Amino acid sequence: MSNAPNPKDLEQVEKLQKAYAAMKAEIQKVIVGQDHVVDELFMALFCRGHCLLIGVPGLAKTLLISTLSKVLSLSFNRIQFTPDLMPSDITGTEVIQEDRSSGRREFKFLPGPVFANVILADEINRTPPKTQAALLEAMQEYQVTIGGQRHELTKPFFVLATQNPIEQEGTYPLPEAQLDRFMFMVKVDYPSAQEEREILRRTTEDRDTAIHAVLSADEIFALQSIVRRVPIADAVLDYALRLVRLTRLTTGEAPDWIKEWLQWGAGPRASQNLVLGAKAHALVHGRFHVSAEDVKAVAKPVLRHRLITSFAAEAEGITTDKVIDRLLTEVDPNSSTILTDGKLPKVIAQ
Repeated sequence: MSNAPNPKDLEQVEKLQKAYAAMKAEIQKVIVGQDHVVDELFMALFCRGHCLLIGVPGLAKTLLISTLSKVLSLSFNRIQFTPDLMPSDITGTEVIQEDRSSGRREFKFLPGPVFANVILADEINRTPPKTQAALLEAMQEYQVTIGGQRHELTKPFFVLATQNPIEQEGTYPLPEAQLDRFMFMVKVDYPSAQEEREILRRTTEDRDTAIHAVLSADEIFALQSIVRRVPIADAVLDYALRLVRLTRLTTGEAPDWIKEWLQWGAGPRASQNLVLGAKAHALVHGRFHVSAEDVKAVAKPVLRHRLITSFAAEAEGITTDKVIDRLLTEVDPNSSTILTDGKLPKVIAQ
């Protein structure tokens, strides 16, 4: 286990909690309910991760993301994905310009909308894979390459994408490689009756809500650093490892029901994000250590888009969320964590 936190770290933890509370209060001026969505967005932010928001139209996904950028005092660009969108419409392009003093012509790079701190990729599944792939380098390497030249993106950099789960015509499902780049897949549900009543009240009145910035870019960097310094016990680390490895059919560790329900399991990036997400969850709940409950809390947003269900599971109405629920129920966090011959011990609770 890592060393005990020093007083400076504890001060940073307190600062993160205060910033989290202040940001949430500002967002709640505009957004009604959706607490788990806001929490998961903030946790991804603290972990330097990207988010994919899944929900039907009209649930304020776009409004939430634009409000978040104002709370963070960051530059914001919205990219509306359409079937005719080209990669250069996202990354930018080179144009020929003439120097009026010398008469020489030369190429000049004109940055696209991806050059901002917060990118809203609205309806990301409405554009072909070639254009979707234009975001891959930006999301992973924080740069774009145009004409053989690399152009660094401004940090911090977050891609917050939205997707409509019910409309299939004219859409292009995201490739698994790009889905894996998103730290969380966040499900945005309908509001409760009481929340919708408040939404009706706010949106049908003549009001202008002022949003105040809470964090600067430098403060965000500092909070992201403290998340990675949160200690995690070996037992909790191995619990996160077991949850991911048990989804892999080819390792010989998966139980029979996983082999029946899944076609493909999660990769190492899932393990990394599970641990990072658990650290952020612990911090925003006032703890400088990670427990198994923190791992469980972020298991669904981390794993749901990294598991591919089998035809048999789909025929039975088994979703990835149901697979994760059963994993969390049956895997004992307190079981032995010793690796033997490269394989995990029996971890399914009896």
